[in-house]
Amino acid sequence: MTLTQMRNRLRIDLHDEDSTNYRWTDAQLDRHLGRALRELSAAHPRPDVATIQTGADGRTVPLASLTDLIRVEAVEFPVGESPPSCVDYSLRAATLILLTYEPPGPNESVKVHYGRLHTLDATDSTIPPHLEELVLTGAAGYAAIDWSGHAINSINLGGPNTWRHFLIWGQDKLAHFRLGLADLSRPTSLRVRRSTVPPTSPPAGATSALPLPNTA
Repeated sequence: MTLTQMRNRLRIDLHDEDSTNYRWTDAQLDRHLGRALRELSAAHPRPDVATIQTGADGRTVPLASLTDLIRVEAVEFPVGESPPSCVDYSLRAATLILLTYEPPGPNESVKVHYGRLHTLDATDSTIPPHLEELVLTGAAGYAAIDWSGHAINSINLGGPNTWRHFLIWGQDKLAHFRLGLADLSRPTSLRVRRSTVPPTSPPAGATSALPLPNTA
C-alpha cells in the first residue's frame, strides 16, 4: 500500500474520517507512520545485497554507498563460490573490516548482505503485506498518545477525561506493537561478527570461511 492508503486506513482505526473536522493533520499521521516504520525496520529490516570493492589495504570495505543501512547480516568472500561462504568481520563507523587470515587485495569484490530501512511513500512501499497492520497499530498508538498530551489542557466535546481514554488506548496499541516487534526480532539466521584481530596464519585444520546462512 502507498502512504496515502496507509494514512486512510490509519484514520479508520482512529475513527478520524470526518474530512471537515480531522483531529490529526496528514502531516501528523505521516510522522507517526514514519516512526512506526523506523521501528519495524530496526526489528525486521528490508533485506538487500551489494557488491563493494575493498579499500587500498584489502581488509577494509567502505559502506557509505549502502543507503539506509540498518545492519550488516553477512559478508561473502570470495564472491561467486558455490556454495556461497561468509567470513568474519567487524564494524567501525561506516567501515567494515574483514577478519580473514589472509586479507583480499585492493579493489577486490566483496558481497555484503545487509538490512535497510523500509520505504513508504506516495507511489510505493516495501512493507511486507502481512506486517502492514503491525505498522498501523504502532502509528495509531503514537497518534493517540500524542493527541492525549495536547488535549489535557484543552476543552473537548468528549468530556474532561477524553485525553485519558486516548492515552490508555494508545498505550495498549503500543504494547501490542512492541510485542509484534519482539517476535520479529528473534534471530532466524547465523550472524558472524568479531572484534578481535585474527592470527597471522590459521591454526591447523581451521578455515576462515563459514557457509552462508540459508534464509529461504
